[in-house]
Amino acid sequence: MNRAEQVIRSLGRPMARVIRDLGRLALFLAHTFFHLVSRKLKFLTTVEQLQFVGYQSLLIVGLTGAFTGMVLSFQGYYTLNQVGTTALLGPLVALSLLRELGPVISALMVTGRAGSAVTAEIGIMRIGEQLDALEVMGLNPYRHVVVPRFLALIIAVPLLASFFNAVGILGGYGVGVHLLGVPAGTYFGEMTDYVHLKDITSGLYKSCSFGVLIAWICCFKGYTTGLGAKGVSRATTEAVVMASVVILAWDYFMTSILF
Repeated sequence: MNRAEQVIRSLGRPMARVIRDLGRLALFLAHTFFHLVSRKLKFLTTVEQLQFVGYQSLLIVGLTGAFTGMVLSFQGYYTLNQVGTTALLGPLVALSLLRELGPVISALMVTGRAGSAVTAEIGIMRIGEQLDALEVMGLNPYRHVVVPRFLALIIAVPLLASFFNAVGILGGYGVGVHLLGVPAGTYFGEMTDYVHLKDITSGLYKSCSFGVLIAWICCFKGYTTGLGAKGVSRATTEAVVMASVVILAWDYFMTSILF
């Protein structure tokens, strides 16, 4: 075997593994959407998951949004003050949150808090053979386990991003108006002139796509976890890292299209 063949063989094995994993990801998504649209939804389970993913994430998302808006207000004020346009502080905070920071940071928070928990929960059900038991009883694991969590994440992420934006704008208002002396009317008045419907809808499009990515990756990693506690731990870590990187990469792609 010459050197060229050795190089091709050494590259071929990891490439084959990547292609195989992408195929498994695509099949998992296809199965999930098939059971989502073709079978009756487990309504109560979905509501329970929505309560866990959405309602129980409000505190961490709200705190993150408030401090993000406050920092934006501080940084924006001193930057705008150098060119004498502090009246534009409100639009700067709002546009930064609505277009970029709100969807991305809230998605990363949901990935860390709820996405990791979803992966661990499904993974424990896998290694505890509960998923196998469902199949033995004639129940489909996709319908009873995957679809409710998948749908809850898709619904919760854009709602949490909207909450993040609202709290962030109020946090920026508190710092800008009460600490830095920007008139309250100016903060919100200029916002109505510079913030357009497209800025809000583009952020929502991003949040919806992030919700699909988080649900897809976290459910898949849990469903295909390895054996033992070590397998669950590895799957949870991989889910958080992979989802976070994909969110940032997809955000760049979406931004290049929408703006």
